[in-house]
Amino acid sequence: QVQLVESGGGLVQAGGSLRLSCAASGRSFSSYVMGWFRQAPGKVREWLATISLSGGSTYYADSVKGRFTISRDNAKNTVYLQMNSLKPEDTAVYYCAARDDALKAYKHWGQGTQVAVSS
Repeated sequence: QVQLVESGGGLVQAGGSLRLSCAASGRSFSSYVMGWFRQAPGKVREWLATISLSGGSTYYADSVKGRFTISRDNAKNTVYLQMNSLKPEDTAVYYCAARDDALKAYKHWGQGTQVAVSS
């Protein structure tokens, strides 16, 4: 079992940047594939990015490719989401999640952190 806590959300103007962090505790962090998701009011949850166990492979949704960067520090049990060139449509609650490498479904979720982008 792993527990996840996101931080770093806030209010930013369009074009600005934020870096979200997700701190993990419990079972070995390096044994989990990590992902970031978001959910805007009235919309379904959207997958944003995934990072492999070692951090050597990353994958992005088209909506954030080129603007967001996922990274991890296994020594610090933390995964990050660097968000640049933010747009008002990026406003949402952002969640990190963990899954076993052998499985497709994310089983462990954080509580979320709010990001608001003003125009």
